[in-house]
Amino acid sequence: MRRILILSASIGLGHYRAGQALAHAFEPIDSVEVLHEDALKYANAAFRNLYAKSYADLVDKAPELLGWLYERSDEVWDEVKHGIAFQRLNALPLVKLVQDYAPDVVVCTHALPADMISWLICRGSIKARHAIIVTDFDIHSVWLCHHYSRYFVALEETREHLAQLGFSRNRVSLSGIPVDPVFRENKDKRLMRLKHGLDVDRLTILISAGGFGMLPMEKILLSLRQITREFQVVAICGHNHELRKRLEQFSGERPFSNGIVHTVGYTSEMDEYMAASDLIVGKPGGLTISEALVKGLTFVVMHPIPGQEERNADHLLEEGAAIRCNNLATVGYKIEKLISDESRWKALCSNARRLANPYAAEQIASELIELSDTEDIGGIHPSDHKCH
Repeated sequence: MRRILILSASIGLGHYRAGQALAHAFEPIDSVEVLHEDALKYANAAFRNLYAKSYADLVDKAPELLGWLYERSDEVWDEVKHGIAFQRLNALPLVKLVQDYAPDVVVCTHALPADMISWLICRGSIKARHAIIVTDFDIHSVWLCHHYSRYFVALEETREHLAQLGFSRNRVSLSGIPVDPVFRENKDKRLMRLKHGLDVDRLTILISAGGFGMLPMEKILLSLRQITREFQVVAICGHNHELRKRLEQFSGERPFSNGIVHTVGYTSEMDEYMAASDLIVGKPGGLTISEALVKGLTFVVMHPIPGQEERNADHLLEEGAAIRCNNLATVGYKIEKLISDESRWKALCSNARRLANPYAAEQIASELIELSDTEDIGGIHPSDHKCH
């Protein structure tokens, strides 16, 4: 029985969803046992809360600072960078988890546990194959590990980037970002609208505020008044309960003459809401993008987080699978212009399907099972460094 340990981190929702998708891909395989864990569970509560809250606060209140930090820290990778504060203070519970479970392969969908596992391998504290799934379209230096068996990336450009940094090409797989198999199921648009109480004939716009529920939803709704045909909005508010209350109050006090607003909190049926929709407006997180691409939806990029989401947006635009709205006042205008140009809209949807990787999770699972127990773990170190 081959044991696979999947380590995510509960910062936003995307990293954990990628881990869940991979775990689902292993389910039909009898010869594999899988354990999926949140690495932050193995940190002390103070650090865990500080880590998650600091990121959320920066996204909400100082995104420009977050972008500056992202670019500033994306440096040439030429020295040992193991032993950041999290590992020094919090490695022991994770070491115990890995040693007790004794996995053949550890798979990480977040840079934090990836660095920890690489560091523990370097010290000789654990023995396992190490795989890293990059959950954005681009790669930042924080994802780079000294000890690895495989990298899984979304774009050929990202694969080339790793190769130029000295990573072995045959250890970097172009797989895409793993999404739950339900997203590739062909669910009828009309039936999904009926199931979720939506009008079957209206243009349907899905607005995803991201896991933190951070989008200026009211201003977007005001801008959508520029759309002339009858439409409906499905506003996914995530765990932001206050946002949902505000939107319900807003749509009650300022109703559309030709539009309806449906608010939804955190949902496990995102695939069905996407199937019911005609396009998606939102923040370009790696998982949300990947899910939308599989559903063939045109992405209307709004308020990307400076750094990784900006880079995700750049790749979508370059591939002709998205449009971008930099000004809230023109969101409705740009959507109206797009849907009035049917050939352009169809081309964007076609490009989205071309860029999609609906079987990414299955490809990754297959490659991980085939990893040889005797295969050396790749290592990139300064010439004077010795492990252990």
